[in-house]
Amino acid sequence: MSRLLLCLIALLCSVGSLRAQEWNRFRGPNGSGISETKTIPTSWGDEDYLWKVELPGVGHGSPVAWDQSVYVNCALDDGARRILQCRSMLNGSLIWETEFESTTHKHHKFNSYATSTPTIDGDHIYSAWGTPSELKVVAVRHDGSVAWESDNLGPVVGGHGFGTSPIVHGNLVLIANDTEKKSSLLALDRMTGKVVWETPRQGGRLNFATPCIFTNGDSEQAIFVAWPIGVTAVDVKTGQLVWEKACFDASKGQRAVSSPSVYQDKILATSAFANNPKHLVVLRPEQSDAQEVFRVDHSTVPHIPSLLAYKERVYAWSDKGIASCYDINSGELVWRERVGGNFFSSPICVNGIIYCIDADGICVVTRAGDEYEELARVDLGEATRATPAVAQGKMFLRTFSHLMAVGQE
Repeated sequence: MSRLLLCLIALLCSVGSLRAQEWNRFRGPNGSGISETKTIPTSWGDEDYLWKVELPGVGHGSPVAWDQSVYVNCALDDGARRILQCRSMLNGSLIWETEFESTTHKHHKFNSYATSTPTIDGDHIYSAWGTPSELKVVAVRHDGSVAWESDNLGPVVGGHGFGTSPIVHGNLVLIANDTEKKSSLLALDRMTGKVVWETPRQGGRLNFATPCIFTNGDSEQAIFVAWPIGVTAVDVKTGQLVWEKACFDASKGQRAVSSPSVYQDKILATSAFANNPKHLVVLRPEQSDAQEVFRVDHSTVPHIPSLLAYKERVYAWSDKGIASCYDINSGELVWRERVGGNFFSSPICVNGIIYCIDADGICVVTRAGDEYEELARVDLGEATRATPAVAQGKMFLRTFSHLMAVGQE
C-alpha cells in the first residue's frame, strides 16, 4: 500500500473521529448522553476553566457543539426577543448571534423562554420557539444568516410554556407539538422548512420530551413519548404509525418531560407527575409492537431528568436527588443512593464517569458501576437547569447567566 494511500486513510479516520465527537442535539448522539472522551476532569476549580463567558439572557436549553463552535439559545425582555448565539469552542468569544422577535407569555416558574435546545447539521443550526399562538422552527446558516423560518406549526397550548427540542435526521427536522388541545408530530424539510409530513394525535397534556431514532432492521423509526398516549414509533420517512404502547396510567394526570433514549435493542422512557404517579418503562420493539422488558412504578422515578443507559445498566436520577441503578435486562435494582439536592438537568456519562448538576449548580460526579461511588462535587457558582454537552475534548456547562468549558486545551 502506498504512503499516499495510508495518509489518506489516516486523514479520513481522523475526520470520522472528529465528526463522531459532535454533540449536535439535546444530550448528544441520539439523545444518549454518552461520550467516550477521555479529557474531561472529574473535579475542577475556578482556575481550571478553559473559559467562562456571560450570556445575554436566561435560558435552560443545553449547549450544542459542531466543528469548532458551540451554540446556545437565550431569551431577553421576558421572551420578547429570542437569541441564538454561536461562540468559539476555543475561547468562548462571540462569533455571531441571530435575534428573533417573539412574545411574552405565561410559563411555569421552573421553565424559561429559552428551554429548547438547538440541533445542528453541516448546513444549519435549527432552533424551535413556542408560544401560545405559534410553534416555529428556524434554520440559521453557519455564518449566522437565516436560511428559513417555518410557517406557524400550530399553537403551543398549555400554561407551563414550551420546552421540547427539535432533532435533525437525514433530510428532516423532527419535533413534537404535544399540547393540551390539538397535537401532532411534525417533520420539516431541513433545506426549506416545508412540512413533509404531519401526524395528528390525541391532545391532553403539554409534554416536553425530545424524540430519538430507533433502527429496527431496515426501518428507521422516530420515537416520541407523551402522556397519556405512551411511547409512539412512526416511520421516519412517512410519519405513519408503526406501533404505540400505552404504558402510562392514563387515569392520573402526568407529563412526559424527560426524553426517551435507545440502548441496543431497547427503548427507555418515563412519564411522571411532581409527586406521584411516576413510571419508568424499558421496551423492546418488534415489527409492529413493543414488548415491555421491565417497568418501575416508584417515587424515585425521574420526572424531569432523562434516563441514562451505559454498559447494561440504567441510571435514574430523580428530581429529589435519589439515584437508582437497574440491570437493563431484568430490571433488578442494583443500588439506590440518596445524593441530595434537586435536579432538573439530566445525567451524562463521559468515559464511564457520570456528571449530573443540581438546581443550585452543584455538579455531582460519580463512577458508573455496580456500586455507588462519588468522586467529587463541583460548585459551578450559579443555578442551572441545563444539561452539559461534550465535544472535541471539552465539556460545556451552561448556568443561568454563563457558559463555560473544561477539559482539553
